[in-house]
Amino acid sequence: MARIQLLVVPETTPGTLYGLYELFDAVGVAWKDITGEAVNTPRLSPRIVSAGGTAFASPIGIPIVPHDALSAAGRAEVVIVPDLSLTQDHDPRGRWAEEAAWLRRRFDEGAVLCSVCTGSVLLAEAGLLEGVEATTHWGVTRLFSRYYPRVRLHAERILSPSGPEHRIVTCGGAGSWSDLALYLIARFCGPAEAVRLAKVFVLGDRSEGQLPFAAMGRVPPHSDAAVSRCQEWLADHYYEPNPVARMAALSGLPERTFKRRFKAATGYSPIDYVQALRIEEAKQMLETTGQPTDAVAHAVGYDDPAFFRRLFKRSTGVTPARYRQRYRFIGLAAKDVV
Repeated sequence: MARIQLLVVPETTPGTLYGLYELFDAVGVAWKDITGEAVNTPRLSPRIVSAGGTAFASPIGIPIVPHDALSAAGRAEVVIVPDLSLTQDHDPRGRWAEEAAWLRRRFDEGAVLCSVCTGSVLLAEAGLLEGVEATTHWGVTRLFSRYYPRVRLHAERILSPSGPEHRIVTCGGAGSWSDLALYLIARFCGPAEAVRLAKVFVLGDRSEGQLPFAAMGRVPPHSDAAVSRCQEWLADHYYEPNPVARMAALSGLPERTFKRRFKAATGYSPIDYVQALRIEEAKQMLETTGQPTDAVAHAVGYDDPAFFRRLFKRSTGVTPARYRQRYRFIGLAAKDVV
């Protein structure tokens, strides 16, 4: 279980902080809660830490309640400085002396240090960005030029993993916290879990609606043994021809009775269940392999690639190629260090 410490100071804004916390806490849990599919992935353990460890009002009035003071925080694999409420004329020099010293110690101990948006100013004040490529919110670039000219700033970037073993990771504006979170989840828990969380929280390009994020819903538990036997068979044979007829034969029921009982037990007609299962398998192949679409279609049971493309788009709202493109970015930045 990787430990993640979220460092807060009086200037910390709560939106980014609690968004990060919720997403990290959902690793290994949220996907099963929604789809019923168990996943075997390492968990993350987020903790909010501050110099004094006591609750305080954020710049917008919402309380921030740390778990630990810095002196009692223990070690961590990752430390993140969330977004800070700063202005262009803010003078950060000497502002966070205790936190800066603590960050340097964490880095010396081997932790990966990250920032969201203007949180990079605190990393710079700790001296951790000198000579390092970094990004930040575009609105504080003049502040960096004035006080931290040795930082190799690339404000056009959304995510900037830098340094040996990419142990310094900065990201752009406040909304890019989700890009950092998915990067870290891919790095410590695997790209597949990062994709699952992106779907659960609907993170990324939403211009094509929610269908590209949706997954096959949880099938409610039932007591129909004949239908359960067919579901178990289909899980390993979904790609075989004529699966509905073969399930009906396996059930030992008349075809019409089988279809009626299958729909009553699962909420799906047999053919809709088969197609939903095949599409879910196709999604995973598109997310994790470079196989051509025609090969994916054949692997999940469709000999007619054109029919598969039409069915896939009807189910997901996008073509297989577009679907692959949407999720390909997740994990790529982490690939060099995992």
